[in-house]
Parts: sequence; C-alpha cells; structure tokens
Amino acid sequence: MLIADDSLVAREMLATILGSDPGIDVVGQAADGMEAVEMVARLRPDLVTMDIHMPRLDGLRATEQIMAYTPTPILVVSSSVRGQGVGSAFDALALGALEVIKKPEPRDWADLQQIGREVIRKVKVLANVRVITHIGGRREHREAHVTRERHEGEGRSIIAIGSSTGGPSALLAVLGRLPKRLAAPILIAQHIADGFVPGLVSWLDAGCAVQVAAALEGTKPEPGVAYLAPTGSNMVVERGTIRFREPEKGQLYIPSADTLFDSVARGYGRRSVAVLLTGMGADGAAGMKRLHDLGAATIAQDEETCTVFGMPKVAIDLGAVDKVLPIEDIAAELVELVS
Repeated sequence: MLIADDSLVAREMLATILGSDPGIDVVGQAADGMEAVEMVARLRPDLVTMDIHMPRLDGLRATEQIMAYTPTPILVVSSSVRGQGVGSAFDALALGALEVIKKPEPRDWADLQQIGREVIRKVKVLANVRVITHIGGRREHREAHVTRERHEGEGRSIIAIGSSTGGPSALLAVLGRLPKRLAAPILIAQHIADGFVPGLVSWLDAGCAVQVAAALEGTKPEPGVAYLAPTGSNMVVERGTIRFREPEKGQLYIPSADTLFDSVARGYGRRSVAVLLTGMGADGAAGMKRLHDLGAATIAQDEETCTVFGMPKVAIDLGAVDKVLPIEDIAAELVELVS
C-alpha cells in the first residue's frame, strides 16, 4: 500500500487502520501528487489511496500520470462529500481510479474499528483488480441511436440498474450514451459511501444527455430521467411511485439492487428491463432471476469491461441473464428495448 495525502494526520490515521491487518503493508507515504507519482514508479505498490486536494500536483493529475505510465489500482479517499470537491473525486474515476470513499477524520477515532473494517475490505478487493493504461482522461460518450421497426406494445416501460464497485464509471459509460428523450425512466441502486450520492448525481448529470437526479420519496418516475437511490435506504417503485424502505436486519448492501428489482417485478413484470453492472458480491442476482422468469429483459456487463466481475457473474450463473454485453454496448441495447 502507498498512502498519498498532504495531511500528516490523515496519513497516520490511514496507516494505523491499514497496518492493523497483517495482510497489508504500508510501504510509503506521499505528501503530494508529485511524490505519489515518483513513489508508485519506484515502489510498485499493489494499491494507492489518493487524496484529491494536494500541493504541487493534485490527486487528479497524479492519478492521470500513474494510470498513463505505471497503471496501479487507486482508491480515492476524499473529505469533500458535496459540491465541487466530490465532482473532482469522481473525475478521478474517469481517469482510471476505481472507487471513492470518505476520508476518516479525527472525530472518527471512536468508530475507528468499524471504519477500519470497511476500509480494509475495500483495499483488499481493489488491490486484486486488473487495471489498464488510461491516456487522456475522460472519454467522449456518444449517444446511442437505434433504428428499428416498432410494434405496438413491444417497448419496455422502465429500466432498473444495480451496480457496486466500479459502478460510477460504468454508469457514466451507459447513461452518457443514452439520448435525451429516452422513452423510459431509469432507477439505479448504486452501492456508495454515505454522503457521496449528491456528488455522484452532479457528476453524472454533467456528462449525460438524460437528466440524472437524486430520487425523492413520492416521485413518479419520468421518461428520460435516471434516479439514484439514497444511501442508507432501499428504493422501491410501488404503483408507479418511488418509495424508500428501511433496510432489513443484517442486510449487507444498501441500497439493495435485489429490493429494487423485486419491486419492479411486482409492478411492471415483463414490461421492464434489468441491468447488472460491475460490483462484488451477489446483490441483484436473485431479483434479476425473478424478473427474467417473468419475461423481463435482463442484461449483465461482461467480465472484460467489469472492474469486479462479481454481481454479473452470479446472475449469469443463476440463468437470470438474457444478454452479456460490454459496457459500451449496453446503452444501444436499452434504447432498442424501450423504443
């Protein structure tokens, strides 16, 4: 592990958390982006935790240089959970970073054990992810255009998406290719650290023709709008209206893709489309199987383009998936299905 942060307190806190696990070795600490780039090239760590706001070279430019010359898994650790800071943190994902989490703060020492378990879990999963060279930053996303003969009653009326690790970039790759006047609404359950949904919404909305919004209780989903579930609650759709539900006891993934898919199955059945994108674990597989058995269209992201081929693989193994597609082809398939 290499820790890159201009705050000595933050570096030491992360080093304490990570050093508590015998399977993790913190091989270096960088106080700015220039040091991080040099140390990655010299030490070749398995993973880097990257702050965004640093002197000399910020975390965005450091991420860009690392991913262009010495590709290494990067976990962005940011204290900014709203506004421009979060936008910058999510921009790092477009440059090749894998995920964003909230930076532990001194007041978090009382909960250090719980925070530590989550950080260590993320680090161990992401350190094993195969990353590729990224040159140039955010790719241009072209809208998907599909021409086909339409038959009365053929189009699906709602799209539900589940995603986790690597999901923000995958969502941008899908939503960024959809046309502004998409004929169906999109409901999204993305596993993400508490406080980051507003930033993710802003980041996605800026890069997409479709509108991206934070879901609100009582909203009636509109075509051409993608609604993100809040952290800490499950999102469901009942009688054409978005509702929030408290997580079940012991529920591991919140918001739950399974819960979202189950509600779509009850309300829309075969008139729906379900998509599972990159992520670890099995969330969404059982719900997708139910939708598949009802005749809904079901799509999984392929292994080659997944950051973590966990959730899609479980769904495929269950026989819940109609089509397995690379991330860049999913938008065109969605346009065709809802046309």
